[in-house]
Amino acid sequence: MKEQLFKSLYLAGCDVRLGEKLSQYTTIRIGGPAKAVVFPQTVSAFIDSLNILKEAGESYKILGGGSNVVPPPEFNGIVVSTRFLTGYETVDNRVTAECGITMRRLLRILVAEELSGLEFLSGLPGSLGGALFMNAGAFGGEIGSFVEEVTVLDDNLNLKILRADEIEFSYRYSSLQKYVILKAVLRLRHAPKEKIRKEMERILRRRLEKQPLDLPSAGSTFKRPREDFYVGTTIDALGLKGLRIGGAEISTKHAGFIINRGNATQEDVKMLIEKIQGLVFSAYGVKLEPEVKLWKGGSYV
Repeated sequence: MKEQLFKSLYLAGCDVRLGEKLSQYTTIRIGGPAKAVVFPQTVSAFIDSLNILKEAGESYKILGGGSNVVPPPEFNGIVVSTRFLTGYETVDNRVTAECGITMRRLLRILVAEELSGLEFLSGLPGSLGGALFMNAGAFGGEIGSFVEEVTVLDDNLNLKILRADEIEFSYRYSSLQKYVILKAVLRLRHAPKEKIRKEMERILRRRLEKQPLDLPSAGSTFKRPREDFYVGTTIDALGLKGLRIGGAEISTKHAGFIINRGNATQEDVKMLIEKIQGLVFSAYGVKLEPEVKLWKGGSYV
């Protein structure tokens, strides 16, 4: 990174770490060094950093909580992290929260404020921004159902506030993927603290029983191709649990997850995904679409 660019980002309110390994910041613990990882300390610094990088013609990607992404052995670009963008405010039955707040922390806040609705996301890794980006859902609920408005940046890095009726939400998709998410207002409902906590514990127990939450993974590997097609069950029926390529393994607990056994690479995960896709297509004529994102070497600006 050029010295002037480093200074500009630093003066804008960002911590800049050169050659930082991305495995430290992904839930699957995969990813080699990036040119630099930039940590804006405020939303304002975040916006400024993107403008600085755009003006400098630098390639970059934005990284939230690090779930659903598998970086390459080397990322020839800059990564901008939202991990310090964690501000929040509650007013009546609404919470306004910044994109970098983890879902785990946000749920703890909602319990304390006696706000109910998002309990179905208990145990979900990653950040609010990531959850909104993909319309995270589980156990019959989706976060998009609770959105009142979202503040974003468009392609030209202009600030916009989108109302819920201006955003398209569907299964594992939101039209927010066209934007950079800054913060959101969620409308919830009041409920007794103990009732919320019990429901969160119930959901978390179900996750712990069925999912390999004790091992590094990027979350659910594939999207469900249709409502009646259960990916994990299908992969299990093909006898693929425990199949391993390099350090990447199909979980023996839930076949819909690929876990890192300690030394997995992006290529291991890619080859395992392709192997599963081929076998499922041969057996069922169904093409599986990955839910996880395999980053390229740094071509995105």
